[in-house]
Amino acid sequence: MATQSETPSATQSGRIAVLLLIILGCMLGAYFLFLKTPGGAGQNGAQHAADASQEERSMVTVTDLLGRKVDVRVPVQRVILGEGRQLYLVAALDTDNPIKRIVGWRKDMIQADPDTYKRYLKQFPAIADIPTFGGFEDGTFDIEQAISQQPDVIFLNIEAQRATEDARYIEKLGALGIPVVYIDFRHYPIEHTEPTMRLFGKLFGKEARADEFIRFRDEQIRRVTDVIEAGKPARPKVFIERIGGYTQDCCLSFGNENFGKFVELAGGHNIGKQFIRGTFGQLNPEQVVASDPEQIVVTSANWEAYAPGGSWIGVGPGADLKEAARKLEAYTARPAYAGTTAQQRRAFHAIWHQFYNSPYEFIAIQQLAKWFHPALFADLDPDAGFRALHERFLPFAHEPGYFVSLNADPSNLAGQSKAEGRP
Repeated sequence: MATQSETPSATQSGRIAVLLLIILGCMLGAYFLFLKTPGGAGQNGAQHAADASQEERSMVTVTDLLGRKVDVRVPVQRVILGEGRQLYLVAALDTDNPIKRIVGWRKDMIQADPDTYKRYLKQFPAIADIPTFGGFEDGTFDIEQAISQQPDVIFLNIEAQRATEDARYIEKLGALGIPVVYIDFRHYPIEHTEPTMRLFGKLFGKEARADEFIRFRDEQIRRVTDVIEAGKPARPKVFIERIGGYTQDCCLSFGNENFGKFVELAGGHNIGKQFIRGTFGQLNPEQVVASDPEQIVVTSANWEAYAPGGSWIGVGPGADLKEAARKLEAYTARPAYAGTTAQQRRAFHAIWHQFYNSPYEFIAIQQLAKWFHPALFADLDPDAGFRALHERFLPFAHEPGYFVSLNADPSNLAGQSKAEGRP
């Protein structure tokens, strides 16, 4: 009796098993059929393309500007800029779309160079959607937010080293496979711009483009230094007033680096190097008066975000140079310049401060040379050099307005601020 009761049950179980196999076969068939449809194939192809892209990338070891050996997978596809003004360099490499790799950046460019930012915003509206960060130096960097962007690398200026070490950011990021690379345009720009550019070129897979920029930069610098070396002109004493109008403090200046070195390369004698050890520092008014500068150069910019309605001189792309000259005039009455040769001759000049922190410093060197030695450099046109830079390496046309002088011909000022070339 027991055997007779088990036989129907076994038969029923067998039929159920067969039915389940048929259903499973249909499901698998439908799945593979889906993969052959345009939509399914596209998704599968995209995944394969992404996998192939990862396979094509390789790990390299680079040496950053602090001499650290850093392993980075190249070419990098997602980067965080520890300073927004690093875009000046990035744009020279990714000229077609300078923001395509940037997944986060410090907001300094938006505030410190709003006129240039507006030019990028007009041409690349998505720049407004890039997450912004505070600075490492002032402790406002949000490491969790940075990690959430899954960057391939984070670029930091060398002055951020102490803060990152104190907060152990390098170790925290490294534990998650996020390398940090230090660069420099600010402290030693003449020496460090080339290796910084090569570093970006290596990591971006744009080494040939970086080499092209470096050659162009060297040629433009030599247009001044070769002439100075050959002519050996007398060097005028120059005082550089750093960040004019950003603060009311007197006599911030440069030592023997950055604009201080630009002055020397342009055939001037930088007064500040006698008093300032390092790149940045400050003199007192009595030291300036006693040094009797023959030329005063004020580095300034549109700093409305930092000093609303301040005495800053808004030189930069498209600046109103008549207004810039009007504001520069006020500097002639500063106590630090009382009775100096520069005051007597009205030899006061203003120049875009951001040349101090960009790979475009050769334009500043050329303009300084024209101010210090106008006869020697009568045929040199810094605006033409800047125009060539834009045409070859930047995504929009050159727009003059980066420098002004009190002893320039006022009739030329209006025309200098008009845009040139392509939009």
